[in-house]
Amino acid sequence: MSEQRQRALSTSGEALYQILGLDKNCTHDDIKKSYRKLALKYHPDKNPDNPDAADKFKELNNAHTVLSDVTKRNIYDKYGSLGLYVSQQFGEENVNTYFMLSSWWAKGLFAICGLLTGCYFCCCLCCCFNCCCGKCKPRTPGEEDPECYVSPEDLEEQIRTDMERDGDTPIVQQPTNASEKTQLIGDGHRSYT
Repeated sequence: MSEQRQRALSTSGEALYQILGLDKNCTHDDIKKSYRKLALKYHPDKNPDNPDAADKFKELNNAHTVLSDVTKRNIYDKYGSLGLYVSQQFGEENVNTYFMLSSWWAKGLFAICGLLTGCYFCCCLCCCFNCCCGKCKPRTPGEEDPECYVSPEDLEEQIRTDMERDGDTPIVQQPTNASEKTQLIGDGHRSYT
C-alpha cells in the first residue's frame, strides 16, 4: 500500500480530534497530554516493524500542529479541513471573506446586481462600440478621420484671426534661460509659461 489515498476536504472539523481521541470541547492541556501519549505509542523508533506507525505518527503531528495553534484551531472548528486549505492558499485573515463570498446569498446578490445594472455586458459593449463601430474603429489606410483632419486653408485662416484678435507681435524666438525670459516679458513680448 505505497499509494496514499487522496482525502476529501471536510467542513465538519472533527477528524483531527478523533485522531487524538478527543472531543471538540477539549482544552489545550488535553490536546497536549493526548498527543504525548499517542506519540510515544506510535513513534517510528519504538515500532520499527510496523510501517503503519510512521503514517499514524505523521497524522498525530499534523493534528497536534493544527489544534495547538489557536488561530488554526478556530478555523478548523468553524470550517474544517477545507478552511485550513483556504488559509494556506489565501492567508488566515482571508478565510472568513472567502467563505462569505462563497455562500449562496453572496452569489445570488452578485447575480442580481449584475443583471440589474447590466455590468455583465459592459466590457463586451464597450469593446464593440469603441472598436467595431465607434471612435477606435480601425481605419483603412486611405481613409482620413474627419475629426482630426484640418485643411491648410482652414489652419491659415485660424492663425490670421488669432493674430488679429491678439494684436501682439508673435514670438519668434524661445527664451533659453530665466534672464532672457524676463527680458522678453519686459520688452512687451507675449510669453507662454
